[in-house]
Amino acid sequence: MALFTHILTCLFGTGSWVSISGMWVELPLIVPEIPEGWYLPSYLSVIIQMANIGPLFVTLMHRFRPGWLNEVATILLIISLGTMASFLLAFFWKETLVVGGVHHSVTLLVLTFFLALVDCTSSVTFLPYMMRLKPQYLTSYFIGEGLSGFIPAVVALIQGVGMVQCHNQTLTTNGTLGNATVDYELKAYYQPANFSTQTFFLFLSTMMAISLLSFLFLNIHLAVGRQHNSGWYHDRDLGVDKGGLALRHQEQSEERSMIRPLHNLKRNACSSFGTGTYMWIEVLFIFSMLAWVNAVTNTVLPSVQSYACLPYGNNAYHLSVTMAALANPLACLIAMFFPIRSLLLMSTLTVIGTGIGAYIMGMAVLSPCPLLVHERSGAVVIVAAWVFCVLTLTYVKVIIGLILRDEGHSTLVWCGAVVQLGSLLGAFSMFPLINVYKLFMSGDPCNTKCPK
Repeated sequence: MALFTHILTCLFGTGSWVSISGMWVELPLIVPEIPEGWYLPSYLSVIIQMANIGPLFVTLMHRFRPGWLNEVATILLIISLGTMASFLLAFFWKETLVVGGVHHSVTLLVLTFFLALVDCTSSVTFLPYMMRLKPQYLTSYFIGEGLSGFIPAVVALIQGVGMVQCHNQTLTTNGTLGNATVDYELKAYYQPANFSTQTFFLFLSTMMAISLLSFLFLNIHLAVGRQHNSGWYHDRDLGVDKGGLALRHQEQSEERSMIRPLHNLKRNACSSFGTGTYMWIEVLFIFSMLAWVNAVTNTVLPSVQSYACLPYGNNAYHLSVTMAALANPLACLIAMFFPIRSLLLMSTLTVIGTGIGAYIMGMAVLSPCPLLVHERSGAVVIVAAWVFCVLTLTYVKVIIGLILRDEGHSTLVWCGAVVQLGSLLGAFSMFPLINVYKLFMSGDPCNTKCPK
């Protein structure tokens, strides 16, 4: 039954970001069919940040009106909303309305807002809910969260999104009719998809429905109930009254402070956490590191992925997207067997991951002529850089989640809020660099020309 609970928890986690992840990978097929064209990604970035009103509301309610929101009902509501929005997108994503005399994809933008609202709010609802299960199931949740990006990427790859063939095209003809010279240039031709965008959105809706069913089983299946903690949550779910002992257990879990009193500064020699109390400087460092790695992996690097990878070819770009998505659940799997809660290790991995991310950012800045652009080794290096960057920083995220999980329900709410804050700051930092200052130039997967 423990394995069954792990599977349900993993499937529940897949509903966290699957909708927005699917929207991003489907863009090459959506953009040619809508009036916004390639301005759509800019619209999506703004819409996703607007959707942070959801986690902000939940966090404020938790802070000022604790217990007012029903956690289970809230999760049921947002997953149901995501399922319905994905289903409606399958049929209405191409519909337009005239706004200010111009056609706009109002239906697509509105439904995308609801998808983003679901995914953003999952950070401050799904994680705290995991307090109801034993600590080992949190890693299974993170694996599911990683799969929420990997599965749509693989399905899009099967669909053939963005697949390109390079063909010679006549560029100019010089000279007279009897003595003409013809110049040729390789041009990218995008191949038709193996199945429609409607089918893809129906697949996303199905994944959300599976996540919803898994969540229901986690709450009502008696066999799963045996895997719950032996404290307040377990007793409440099974309807057992133990004379106030369960309530005291909950209060202790909620009121336990993360900050170690100043008069108690005695420390062990090793940098091992998970003891239940931390100095304030440690708390600040943990949350700062959490915000940083989420900013890098969720918004900063994904916003420049096409600039960094496309100059090396279309295959390098698609491999980087797919393999990086695979690295996310792989890091969670590693953390399941090696949950090393060491400050020194997390700091080292953060520095390594950030350094690799700096290389990726450097290649994006050099686009369309990054290092080794005409060499096969260049494509290998950029794909490997994406994999190891995501692998190291995701491992750090999971370990921080395990540490904060030990501190109680409230801490996981703030954990989700910091995750969204880091992503928000990353998006606001990159938007002017890309859209205002034009720091990055797109590469051509078929015709990259660089000065010798």
